[in-house]
Amino acid sequence: MIEQTGNVGPLAPYFAEAWAMIEQHRHAGNLRAAGELCAQILAENPNDAEALHLFSLIAHQAGNLPDAVELLRRAVAADGSAALYHCNLGEMYRLAGRLDEAVAASMAALRLRPDYPEALNNLGIAHYDRGAFKEAADCCRRALALTPDYAEAHNNLGNALRAQRKLDEAISCYERAIALKPDYAEAHNNRGTALRDLKRLSEAEAAYRRALALKPDDTATLNNLALALIDLDRLDEALAVLAQSLALDPDNCPAHIHRAGILLERRKNGEARESLERALALAPDDPDVIHLMGRVLLAEGRAEQALAHLNRALALRPASVETHSLKGNALREIGRIGEAIAAYEQALALDPRSTAALLNLASTIELTPETLHFKMMEEMAARTDGMSDGERLNLHFALGKAYGDVGRHGEAFDHLLKGNALRRQKITYDETAALAHFDAIRAVFTPALMRQKTGGGDPSPVPVFILGMPRSGSTLTEQILGSHPEVFAAGELPDLHAVLRSVKGPDGKRARYPAFVPRMAGDQLRRLGEAYLRRVTKLAPHAHRITDKMPSNFLDVGLIHLMLPNARIIHTRRDPVDTCLSCFSKLFAGELSYTYDLGELGRYYRAYEGLMAHWRAVLPAGVMLEVQYEEVIADLETQARRIVAHAGLEWSDACLAFYQNKRPVKTASVAQVRRPIYKSAVGRWHPYRDLLTPLLAELQIEPAELRATPSFLPSDGRG
Repeated sequence: MIEQTGNVGPLAPYFAEAWAMIEQHRHAGNLRAAGELCAQILAENPNDAEALHLFSLIAHQAGNLPDAVELLRRAVAADGSAALYHCNLGEMYRLAGRLDEAVAASMAALRLRPDYPEALNNLGIAHYDRGAFKEAADCCRRALALTPDYAEAHNNLGNALRAQRKLDEAISCYERAIALKPDYAEAHNNRGTALRDLKRLSEAEAAYRRALALKPDDTATLNNLALALIDLDRLDEALAVLAQSLALDPDNCPAHIHRAGILLERRKNGEARESLERALALAPDDPDVIHLMGRVLLAEGRAEQALAHLNRALALRPASVETHSLKGNALREIGRIGEAIAAYEQALALDPRSTAALLNLASTIELTPETLHFKMMEEMAARTDGMSDGERLNLHFALGKAYGDVGRHGEAFDHLLKGNALRRQKITYDETAALAHFDAIRAVFTPALMRQKTGGGDPSPVPVFILGMPRSGSTLTEQILGSHPEVFAAGELPDLHAVLRSVKGPDGKRARYPAFVPRMAGDQLRRLGEAYLRRVTKLAPHAHRITDKMPSNFLDVGLIHLMLPNARIIHTRRDPVDTCLSCFSKLFAGELSYTYDLGELGRYYRAYEGLMAHWRAVLPAGVMLEVQYEEVIADLETQARRIVAHAGLEWSDACLAFYQNKRPVKTASVAQVRRPIYKSAVGRWHPYRDLLTPLLAELQIEPAELRATPSFLPSDGRG
């Protein structure tokens, strides 16, 4: 806090009018005129302490902090007996980031005037900025003992208490500051942040909006409001608030950071990267920015580069729970499972209640009732008050996995039901539109259309599409094929969807799939194939084959064949109930909106089955190979040879040692594909059969079928 000038010492009578004019100009915002008058006085007397002090306040008001510090330092040198000068110099030093000097200057003011509440307040703020929160609180209390109605000191005491996680006491301080000064926008903002810390999100939002009503252009409050809206899962509103903040200040680094976080949640990695590159230009050593860039790189499949960023973020901020947990994910993707577990455990050592780290750990190892983290999760489940919905969501899915590991299937399924119900409340899923999309695809890709348009497209044999329902064995299939020396396994690529979104209609607007397909001539189909190839061959220019394991590409099989007629397609299948239960047990990072309700999941699966039957009927023989997960488990070599032959490659024994392949692996199967073949996932649904009635009804599986194994059709050998 900068204290205004007062009667520091006797002033020459002939200067009295000049001082009055300087103050009049300064308070009116006419800083140039005020500065010129100070300069005139200093031209006559370069060591006039009050002129130097006033000139410093003018420079500070004009945003010229270095000059303000130097002028005030000269004022102190000219008259070291003025406590006011030392007090204000302490605040100037603090604003300049010179915290040790800030403390020293404030202490000098207090030696001259021990009962100086403003100096105590400034000293408290400097201690706060140094991270000495107890000392900060002590200074503010001493200031309040001298001046109980000092609103700013109440606010600053609240900040020090909040930093010590004494949130209820902090809120009381902010409320006292507001009672003394109702238009105190900063106190309203700080109260909102303490309420957000306590997960009282609606109250936090109201506090932030009250602060903005008083100070509409405050970007810090806008950014905090965006964080509250993010916690409330109102992401569109949060993006709008951040856009407002960035319009006010394009160099507003926190707004770029928060925007990138939302875009990452929505898997808009390119847009997130743009925000983060801007943030890095503004704050190259900000650990939040570096952490989020690690997230972008991980989402892009560049786990090694992500790991380098995360290690750098931890060097800057070693106690970041989120960064340790994300580092675990990066290590897990590149097969360093032991190090990944250690990273999750480090996150939990820092914060035992980090449900994100618990979920990551539970997804990586098999837990037992004796495991410390198992007991910890059970204790947390008994006391979920104060948890956000996101924290409860992570905990339910973690316990679903943990109880499943130890055979307590009823309790596991109870947590899965709760977690999925909570997730389903947060997403928008138009089931009618989703199922109608399947009908539209079948209606467009008729046998006649496939015959009519065959012969166009790009002839490259490089792409291999591995597709099907999530959790159907596609990761295992790609790991087998990706272990071949001539194959680059690219994982789940967004490129096909990006190419399809680029198609324009006659009006120049984005054309809708599949409606645009009948209008496409052979050269247009070829250009689509070329566009896809340009994108994916950049990943591995010399590979003979590149796999694309995006499961949802099953919606586009007909178009894939028309635009890339020599591309091979591998359809991975698994027992339908095992597939659906596995989907239901995972908290997916993407937008698989149909997996969080058993009835919706069953209906979606039936629509998928119907569409795959349609593709079998309209595709030429040899284009699509069906790979049954259970058959791969039962006879790895036979199925691996089928997969390699379908890709048009000579056999390699490396494909049998797929679990030794250290390529980065995304998806929920990341830990499993680092192990040799195991059979425990086959028939996983049987202990849950009495709990799966809504799913079984929609899958139209009869009671007699529940007693039979397997409940899948053997591979027909097509391809």
